This record gives sequence, C-alpha cells and structure tokens, in this order.
Amino acid sequence: MRDILVIGGNRYFGKRLIDRLIAAGDRVTVLNRGSASPPAGAIHLVADRDDEAALNSALGDRTFDVVVDQVCYTPRQAAIARRVFTGGRTHRYVMTSTIEVYEYEDSLVYEDAVVPVREDAVDPRTVSVDLELPWHRAEFRDTHYGEGKRQAEAVFAADGTESPYTWTSVRVAHVLGGHDDFTGRLDHYVARVRTGTPIAVPTENRPSTYIHVEEIADFLFWAVGEDFTGPINAASHGLLTTEELCATVARYIPGGRAVFQNVDVGETSPFSFARSYGMDNSRATGLGFTFGRVQEWLPRAVAETLGPTADMDMDMDLDMGADVDGDGDGDGDMGADQESDREAGFDTGSGRKRDSGSGKGN
Repeated sequence: MRDILVIGGNRYFGKRLIDRLIAAGDRVTVLNRGSASPPAGAIHLVADRDDEAALNSALGDRTFDVVVDQVCYTPRQAAIARRVFTGGRTHRYVMTSTIEVYEYEDSLVYEDAVVPVREDAVDPRTVSVDLELPWHRAEFRDTHYGEGKRQAEAVFAADGTESPYTWTSVRVAHVLGGHDDFTGRLDHYVARVRTGTPIAVPTENRPSTYIHVEEIADFLFWAVGEDFTGPINAASHGLLTTEELCATVARYIPGGRAVFQNVDVGETSPFSFARSYGMDNSRATGLGFTFGRVQEWLPRAVAETLGPTADMDMDMDLDMGADVDGDGDGDGDMGADQESDREAGFDTGSGRKRDSGSGKGN
C-alpha cells in the first residue's frame, strides 16, 4: 500500500484522481484549508499551505511515498513545499502545472501544419524566479497565472541539496468534460449557440490541445507510479479549433448556430487563441501512456457537461436525423473507436483561465 498526499484539488479531476488512488488500495491523505471535505475513504488534514509553520504542524511526523500538489500557483508556495518535504517526508513530488507555461512559446506553423511545442521549449532550470513579486495578491496571481506556474516549476527544478525526491510537473492541456465542469467556459458557447449571439474570436484564431477530465485523472494516477522527472505534457492527440468545438455544441441544440465575430482588440471567448496552444505529447507516449483523440471524445464531453438538457436536445436532433455522432449516417450510434474509448474510461491543468484539480487550471 502506498501512502499518497494530495494537496488541494478535491473537485473536478482532482476528485477523480483521489477516487482512483483509493480504489487502487492506496492510503490517501488530502490536505486543504478545510473549505471542503475530501472524498470518502481519504484522511483529512487542515492547513494553509502558504503558512509554513502550520503546514509542518499539520503534517507532523507523517511521511509519504508520493505528494501530488494540485494547487501550487507561485514560486513562494513551491519554495515552502520544497523546504517542508525535505528530510525524507516524500520520495516523489508531482506538481500539476499548465499549458499556460507556454504563453510565450507559439506552436510553429508551416503551410497550415501546426508543430506542437515540446517540454524543452520552457526549461524550468533556465527560468528566473522572483519571490518578491506580490504573489500574495489574488488579482496578481490571476493575471500572472502562467508566470506563477513557470516560476514554481523553476523552484522545484533548481539545483541544490534540499530536494532528495524525484520531481515532475504535469503540464495539463485545456480540460473538457464531466457533469461537474464548474468553469462556465463551455456554457459560454452553449448560451451563444442557442441564441445565435456572436462569439468573439481573434481575427487569426488558432487551435489548441485539450484533454478530457477522466483522461487527466488517469494521467496523474499513472504519473504517481512512475519515476520520470522534469516537465511532461499531458494532452490528447489532435488539435481543436473554436469552430470545431462550436459545431459539436450545435449538434446538441436544435436550431442552434454558431456566429463568429472577429475582434482585434478586447476580450475573446474562452477557447479562442491568437496564438497556437499545441502541446507535443510524445514524451508521455514514449514513456508508456496512451492518450485518446480529442475528436473522438469531444461529443461525449459536450453531452456530459450539458447534462439532461443535452440528452433532450440530442433526442430531438435524432428525431430530425441529425448527425450527432459525426460519422455521417445520422443514426447517433457511436463508432467502434468512440465506444471502446468510453469503455476504457477516456471521456476527458485554460481557455484563458484555469481549471486544475482545484478548479483553477488549464
């Protein structure tokens, strides 16, 4: 039996990770500020992870095989964690990071072909850390989310004698799916597709990489049991454009239509990007993880998030012969690949803003 500590992240894909760990027979401890109880079967510790003394006190003499940190957003938090978990408190540290670390590293585009970014495009060992920035201010953290994650990675990756455990940062693609998607990003499109309200997108609207909520939970569970180190990208195969996402949403809404409005200045819709957010997942696949394909699980992810309304709308579309499954026959039956994907459990840290295991994230 492994002893696993999960810091924060007991909703959305964080909750799913905890459920997987408990089901596997692991002893799981969840540490948070006490705002929410962990899933049944987990031990609960209460502490503010920003308070080093309180964190040390809550942990006591406990040791863990692996720590999964779902809520490390700043270099200050990383520095505290690095100090606290020395002295044999853990053998492995898994930090949930984000696709947003690549906010300055465009995926390359050659004759309309996108070349996704690899992990070495942002090497945390070369990232400068500034602990004096106002990381304690929520507004500053929100507007510097990618930078905070980059610098947090850099703290863990720094050379020194304080880190006797293996460390990895999981750079999570934009997450979709699940009945409990609280981010409101997909709902943004649903509301506009239903009413025909214009959807703001950049004039040059680029695709991005995504991952299903179940798939990222599977990935983190897998990462807990591995021994690789350094950053690793977690993204399903394939790229997705805003137009493709909205077309899938429209299949579930009778009479729904996507109307796009190009904007050069000002806010755009959540999953629209003026730069390419494509992540290369070859490191993870080379280490043995099998990803799903975004185009295969997307219809299911939309249906999960929409809930009963989606089922009703889908039934109406089927009565009208709509091609809701995307196979061209209008029967609504999942193809073999999609059905096997469902059975395997691949239904799954920002469309600008976040949704990590704690809800902040990717």
